[in-house]
Amino acid sequence: MKPHLAKRSFSLAGHRTSVALEPDFWTVLEAAARARSIGLAALVAELDAARAEDGAPLASTLRVFALRRVLAG
Repeated sequence: MKPHLAKRSFSLAGHRTSVALEPDFWTVLEAAARARSIGLAALVAELDAARAEDGAPLASTLRVFALRRVLAG
């Protein structure tokens, strides 16, 4: 059986952090990064910087971004 969450580590704003998401969310985020011709870490850094405005948790920000991308088609 697959693990429920997959953890990835990133360096964001000068500090290391880890994010645990369901594998399907990582798949959507990786596709979004490829579509923008950037790496996954760069996409996560962009979303991290944007979330500073509303204070949402990073994992939630990533899930909502992925959901909106899928719903937009």
